[in-house]
Amino acid sequence: MELHEPELRDVPVTAVLAALADDVRLQIVQALAEGGEHACGTFEFGVSKATRSHHLKVLREAGLTRTRVAGTSRFVRLRREELDRHYPGLLDAVLTGPARPA
Repeated sequence: MELHEPELRDVPVTAVLAALADDVRLQIVQALAEGGEHACGTFEFGVSKATRSHHLKVLREAGLTRTRVAGTSRFVRLRREELDRHYPGLLDAVLTGPARPA
């Protein structure tokens, strides 16, 4: 079972950019780009469970991720191929761009 995610053609690029503008969400996207699908509870990044859930929801609603439900677990993955097709070069630019100041 997968949760309802929007079709990327229905997501304005400004929503995608806004989702990527947050440091925690960018770290989640980087982890997914490097390691593939992750269980939602495995992301730490120094935030509470509620805050982590909020960030994952923002990424899902912006069309950046898909969430798969398996029993009581949720697994999240990056929609890399779809994103590259709709917004060519965007993820590469964000993921390989200059490091943000701490």
